Amino acid sequence: MATDVSVRIADVALEADARPLAERLAADAVAGKLADQDATLWGPDAESEASIRLSWTTLHESSRPLLAEIDALRAELQAEGLDRIVLAGMGGSSLAPEVITGTAGVPLTVLDTTDPGQVADALAGDLENTVLVVSSKSGSTVETDSHRRIFEAAFREDGIDPVSRIIVVTDPGSPMEKAANEAGYRKVFTADPNVGGRYSALTAFGLVPAGLAGADIAALLDDAAAAFTAVRADDADNPAIQLAAAMSAAHSKGAEKVVFADTGSGIAGFGDWVEQLIAESTGKNSTGLLPVVVESPGAPGFADAGSDATAVAVGPGVDAASISTNGPLGGQFLLWEFATALAGRLLGINPFDQPDVEAAKKAARALLDAPTDDGQATPVLSEGAVEVHSAGDWLSGANDLAEALRAFVDAAPQAGYLAVQAYLDRLDDASATVLRTELAKRTGLQTTFGWGPRFLHSTGQYHKGGHQNGTFLQITGDAEEDLQVPDRPYTLSGLQRAQALGDGQVLADHGRPVLRLHLTDRAAGLVQLVKAVQELEARQ
Repeated sequence: MATDVSVRIADVALEADARPLAERLAADAVAGKLADQDATLWGPDAESEASIRLSWTTLHESSRPLLAEIDALRAELQAEGLDRIVLAGMGGSSLAPEVITGTAGVPLTVLDTTDPGQVADALAGDLENTVLVVSSKSGSTVETDSHRRIFEAAFREDGIDPVSRIIVVTDPGSPMEKAANEAGYRKVFTADPNVGGRYSALTAFGLVPAGLAGADIAALLDDAAAAFTAVRADDADNPAIQLAAAMSAAHSKGAEKVVFADTGSGIAGFGDWVEQLIAESTGKNSTGLLPVVVESPGAPGFADAGSDATAVAVGPGVDAASISTNGPLGGQFLLWEFATALAGRLLGINPFDQPDVEAAKKAARALLDAPTDDGQATPVLSEGAVEVHSAGDWLSGANDLAEALRAFVDAAPQAGYLAVQAYLDRLDDASATVLRTELAKRTGLQTTFGWGPRFLHSTGQYHKGGHQNGTFLQITGDAEEDLQVPDRPYTLSGLQRAQALGDGQVLADHGRPVLRLHLTDRAAGLVQLVKAVQELEARQ
């Protein structure tokens, strides 16, 4: 079938295993029913949630009226010399706009962090030319609300009326919509409430910030429309059916991780977006597919993907890839959304809820409301610029950082995974990302990397709800400067700390090993930590 998106299954055995699943999906007319928003596809337990989460299938049509509104607002802003767009948003509110603008090559400053240094850097930009897009589906996201309060105060301090510089994207009826209208902010966009955050790339959440930044969002919808005909077809050669069947067939054979590498797709950061889509959609009921985003096709975890992982190339296929997908960004959005929803049916889970995400948020709120150390501020040991913390007795006997890291690796099951979670500045502390490569190289374990608290809105669901074989390395650090959140009893570093400790406690309560390494000096501590990891002997 002719299509602008394509899927190739290079692994002959996987293709043979996937074919009966693809034929079953086609015979049951599942893709067509999904396109028509049939909420019964995932069983009676999921029907209530699915009935209010399926409008994403036709966003390439229903989002068209937004284009003129966005173009008109951008023209107004440009005429006033307002050409710097800062986006405050988490999860689906930030990941899609970042991919869209990165692919288009247009600048967008994204704040999906509670790190005071990263937020301070954004504040240090030219506020005279700045517009803040505040984006939250629930209208109560604590990180995004904090960013709004900080920027509003900064605008006032510079003699700028904040209401002329703040644009809101939220669901109708949310607390943020009410507050924005009462404050008189420049523009309020309400998105389709029947679309979940991780499926919202082609709603106002993806289109408004990307369009204001200068991306060609009309072309994005055109590409999705071109792909729609293919992904809705009840045919075993439908690329979305092929993809769903291949991932599900691999999972049934024990390949519960999906390793992503870009192989020349021309899409910037696609792995970060698809990571949330797959992890939050499938990681529940102690099952699911764990996305592992790697640096290149030659990176550890991709070229040497074992029996517990499937290698997926985004872009032209390579020899090491079991599966490859091709097509423009709008088409890839729709392809992966359809495939993930179809995989949910094959895995027997509801792909539209996220039952375990709230646990970490509650734990963080509890620590903000009633700060307590519970022993978490007292290190097990200190070495140089690194303090070692742990929950439980799995680390007993470690005398130095090297022994702590060895114990951390040894605590992982043979077919488990390591998760590096860096509650740091993802711009200034970017060298932390090398830890993923180095740990994967030396352990042979699939290893993920996430910036905190951003990953809490992404893979955080899988960590608690998916296969319970993860081992978690948290990295926190002293901040050189801090920012008070106006009219709130906490600073950004206090919020960042509460989020790390709260999630760590929830993971520990699930019986998972959590090692927290706190850097008293970030630059020196990262150098020390990377060196210690590089000196790890290969896991036997």
